[in-house]
Formats: sequence, C-alpha cells, structure tokens
Amino acid sequence: MRQFELVDAVKAYDPTADEGLLNRAYVYAMKMHGSQLRASGDPYFAHPIQVAGILTDYRLDTATIVTALLHDVVEDTSATRDDIAEMFGEEVAGLVEGVTKLSRLELQAEHTRQAENLRKFILAISKDVRVLLVKLADRLHNMRTLEFVKPEKRERISRETLEVYAPLGRSIGIHRIATELEELAFEHLNPTARTAIERRLEALRLEHGRAVQGVAREVQTVLEEAGIKARVFGREKTPYSIWRKLQRKALGFSALSDIYGFRVILQSEDDCYRALGVIHRAWPMVPERFKDLISTPKSNNYRSLHTTVVGPSGLRIEMQIRTEAMDRVAEEGVAAHWRYKNKSYGFDREAMEEGGGRDPLLTLRHLVQVIEHGEGGEDWVEHAKLEMYLDQVFVFTPKGSLITLPRGAMALDFAYAVHTEVGDSAVGVKINGELKPMRTPLQNGDVVEIIRGAKPDIPSDWRSLTVTGRARSAIRRHIRLSEREEFQKLGRAALDQALARVDKEAKDVSLKPALETLAIELEEDLFEQIGRGQAQAGKVVGILFPKLKASGPEPVEKKRIESGSDARLYVRGGGLRPGVSIHFGACCSPVPGDRIVGIIEPGQGLTVHTIDCNTLADFADDDSVWTDLQWTPQAEQDAVASTRLVATMRNAPGVLGQVATVIGEAGGNILNLNMTHRQQDFFDMEIDVEVADARHATQIIAALRANPSVDTVERARG
Repeated sequence: MRQFELVDAVKAYDPTADEGLLNRAYVYAMKMHGSQLRASGDPYFAHPIQVAGILTDYRLDTATIVTALLHDVVEDTSATRDDIAEMFGEEVAGLVEGVTKLSRLELQAEHTRQAENLRKFILAISKDVRVLLVKLADRLHNMRTLEFVKPEKRERISRETLEVYAPLGRSIGIHRIATELEELAFEHLNPTARTAIERRLEALRLEHGRAVQGVAREVQTVLEEAGIKARVFGREKTPYSIWRKLQRKALGFSALSDIYGFRVILQSEDDCYRALGVIHRAWPMVPERFKDLISTPKSNNYRSLHTTVVGPSGLRIEMQIRTEAMDRVAEEGVAAHWRYKNKSYGFDREAMEEGGGRDPLLTLRHLVQVIEHGEGGEDWVEHAKLEMYLDQVFVFTPKGSLITLPRGAMALDFAYAVHTEVGDSAVGVKINGELKPMRTPLQNGDVVEIIRGAKPDIPSDWRSLTVTGRARSAIRRHIRLSEREEFQKLGRAALDQALARVDKEAKDVSLKPALETLAIELEEDLFEQIGRGQAQAGKVVGILFPKLKASGPEPVEKKRIESGSDARLYVRGGGLRPGVSIHFGACCSPVPGDRIVGIIEPGQGLTVHTIDCNTLADFADDDSVWTDLQWTPQAEQDAVASTRLVATMRNAPGVLGQVATVIGEAGGNILNLNMTHRQQDFFDMEIDVEVADARHATQIIAALRANPSVDTVERARG
C-alpha cells in the first residue's frame, strides 16, 4: 500500500483525519527501518504498512493507524519513546509503548515464564483496546508470511496464535481476524488434518452445492411473501471450526449438522423476530437448537438469533438471523463502534450501549481480576486460555440480573461472579428454586440462588467444582490464608509443648534469638515453619536455652483458646480442626474416643494417629515431631467420622450383602469397599465405615464377628 493509498483509505471513513500526521508516520517508518529485511527478503517497512492497511479495513482512528505504522520502530530501530512523543504526540507514544511491551513478551513454552508474560500481556491490553487491535493486525500479517520462518519457530508462533491471539480476538468480537488466525495456525500445526477436512468439504460442495444455493433463494422467497425484506446467503464452516467441533463433541464428520449455515440479514430487530416466526412456520425446528442472543448478547457484544430447521430437501440447516448492524459487530466486534460523530472520529460508547452492547474491555477485565487475586504458574495460564475459549451460558440471580459464565460453570463460579464474599461463604445452591448439588452444571436461563453460611469455610476440594479462573483463584487465595493460620496455630502449639518439657512457658520467653539464628523475620513465620515441619520445635528450644535439656514429655493441661464449635482436637494452646494442616492417618483412621497422638511431618502438617498405630514406630527416635492431642467434647458428642475395618470373609454367595446389612443395622454407613486378596474359600477386604466414635466402631465389629460368614474383623492399625 503506497502512501497516498493509505491516506485516502483513512480519509474515506474519517474526513477529519490528520493527513500530515499520517504522512509523517509513513515516511518516518520507512526511514527508521531503512534497509532492514524480513525473513521473506522483503523490505521490513512493508510490514508496518501492511498492518496499517489491515486496520483501515476496520475504520480505526488516526492514532491507531499511526501506531500501526510505528509499532516496531522502538523495538527494532534507534528510535525512543521520547522521540515518538515529540514527533507524534503523547497518545501515539503511549500506544506504541504498549505494543512494544507486548512484542517483548514472547510466550515461551516454559510454563513459569509463560504465566508471567501472559499476566503482563492481559494487563497491558486491558488499559487500551487499541493496543490489542494493532497487535492482532501485526500477528495476522506475520501469520500470512509464516512460511519464510524456520519450522521450530513457525510451530511456536502458530501455537501461540491459536492459544492466545485468536481467543483474545474473539473475546472482543473481532471474528474475521480471529478466524483467519485460526486457519493459518491450523495449516502449520496440523496440515494433514486440514487437508483431509478440505477434501471432504470439496466432496460436499459437489454433492450439496446446488441445494445450498436453492435453500438461500427459497428462504428469501418465503420471507418476501410475508412482507419481510431480507438478504440471505449460505456459508461454509471453516476447516478449523469443523476440527474443533469434531474434537469437542467426539462426532464423525457425517454427524455434523451445520457444515453449512445461512445468514438472514434484516433491517430491524423486530424484523428478526418476525422472520424467526415465518421460518419456524415454514420448516420444523430442531429441538434444543435455538438461542436468543439478541435479548442476551455474548460478552463480546455478539447479537443474533440462532436456530436449526429441517429445511428444503430434508437438509438440516443452521440459521443466524440478525440486522446489518449486528452483522457488522459479529464480524468486527469492538472495531465496529468506531465512527464519525460531533465533528470528531473515535470510539462511540453511547451508540454501542444503545445497541445493547457492553464495554468491550469487560471480557478482559475479569481476567485482570484473576491476575490480581491469583498465583503464577501453569494453572493460571490454563484457566485464562480456557475462559477465552469456552462458549457461554446465561443465568440469572433471583432478582433478575444476568450473569454470563463459561459453559460448564457451576454454582461456585456463579457465586464468585456475583461477589467474592458470596463465593467465600457459599454452602449450598438452589437452581430454579430446588436444592441441587454444588457440582450441577448451570444451564441457559437457570435462576441461581446461593445459600450462604455464617462463617466462610471453603473445603480444599471445592476447586474441582469450578471452571472459571476467577473462582479458582479466589478459592486458592482463601485456602492459602486459612492454611497459613492453621499451620501457625499448629506450630505455636508444638512450640508450647516443647517449652513445657523444659519447664518454660511461651509468655515468659522471647523468641528473638531463634528468629535471628534461623533468619526468620516474624514470629508468625516461625510458627508456620514449625507447623509445616520445616523447622523443629525442639531445635528452637535448644537455641533459646542451649544449657537445658528436655526432661521428656510431661502431662500438660490442655486448654482451648478458641471456642469455635467446629474445633475437633485439643492441643496445648488452642483448638484445631481437620483441614489443610491437620489430617487423619489413613493407616489407622482415628475416630473420637480413640487415644491419639500427632506427628508433624515436613510439608504435610500434623497427621493424627491412634496411640497403637504401627506407623508410630517410624518416629520413635524423634521426640520433636510428636504432639499431644485429645478430642474436644464437641467431637466426642456430635462428630461423624470414618474408620477402616479389615475383614476376612468366607467366599460364598450373598456374603457381601450380609455384611452390608449387619453394618447398616448397627447404624454404620459404608463409604468404600476394597477387596485386597481373594482365595478359593476366603477373601480379605477393607471396609471404610462412617461411625460416631470408637465405641460405635467396636459395636459394629462385634456385630460382624457374630456373623458366621465373617472369619475375622478388626480396625486397621497401619
């Protein structure tokens, strides 16, 4: 594109465009890139000119076009940000700087770096969507010339395009660019699959080509007879979109019903609904294949009516019914809202909102929230990509507010989308007025009511009940804070016990010498390290009182500082409950009523064992890891716990049924059965049973021993 062609292209849609600014930028880009060459051998300055040309197709403002011309000069030449600001203004300089930062964030395959770069990437583009628009055009032109790049680099760029750039383009509605990016990346990443799909499409064109043309004419005729003026045309799905559907739905090619679709373009929103009625009267609708995305637009402002009907010649055909304005937004997304108004040209937020659209950055801002609350690493990357890829589901609060979530979202995703406090305190859910499990996937149109508890208490396994990055990030944060508090409490109790062994009390002791020796800044950090098993309470006491020797465990009065009803165990200095820092040993399955002891192991916190557990022999030589424990009255009176029984039974028909009956009649609940050994006459089995306490477990064992089919049964002891 020559200089005058670029200027003419911009002035065609923006008569107020600063022609001098465009010309200076064009000349400056050519001058600064000079004799630089691309991998194809073409002059480098051709690239920014082509990027600018792509953006003129979307009728973007002058600052964006100038940024496209200059987007590589700071990165690849001697030009500086100050130079750009002085010559082209602060707005352009800020945009060029944003694009330059993105160019430096190559999303390498190494997950730690990829996660951090993707964070910075999302944060940068969320500040000004024009940065992303320039970067998408930049990536599109690079993908069009990717065959000149070395194979290994070509694969990395293609994967990055497919996993990051194309989904980001769709998130702001730039479907035309996103689709081309996907097809180009697919061609390089899986040429065999793409060729196979293209051959199949060619065969279908020969088979159905005339029928497709006939359908478009017939639909248009039916609408015109009803007095509705429409433009109707067929379109074929792209190879990559077919590939994704084949993978996602595990279908064969012949099972796809929407290889061909039709767009019905009308003049008004009312015409859309009228046309829908006419089409449904003319041809039978396929159940569960209708979506009203006009009344409930997608978060990227996409609006349309979708329906599938059994049309002429018995073909199942998918139809998208929309206005001209909706069609433009469907193709161009946020870029469709740049227009000339009030003697200036730029983004028209009012027109967007009047048309039922939303802030184009909302989709990116919810990812920013995940960044601000979350951690680094592979999880964040995967959830960010997941949310950019997934289709959406529209659900409502009891008061009628619309909440948009990725398809597959569950109650906790909804709760955190409403507010973090709602998610943190969620204990149950009503869907359409009925109590449902928290794992229930939400469906379009569901009315969701979150049941909240008085005290936030999130089980660690609730992360598996979410799909959104925002929910998972919030749960991780909550668990991390709770975990820290639990380990601190455990470490404080362990240190109290170690001090008691040398006749000292924590209130009379300064921990400063231990903090200095161990290079730990705060007492809370020391307690946490002891609780996690990363530091030993006995070693801390040795630092504080090097001349004293522990006289061995002494009876210690056990008291509870906190009186929460959920505390399950007494330990000197506080009440503890099972959770992130306290675990019951699977080897002996302690239940209320058992005599118990705690073992602190590095990275695992405290594991509770029965006093006769065989595992304890492994720690006999290390007093520092032992912690005195006893059950709280609440646990002994109200708890429901699990214990493991080890039984040998006769190998005969009906024995398992007899055992289940005996356990049920004794008030137990079988949680799991595992056959560990089987012979001709007998078999060994582990039975996990829900019981009230140790006495209840003893009663069940006695009832089982009374059964003639049970040879032996006892509780597991490690």
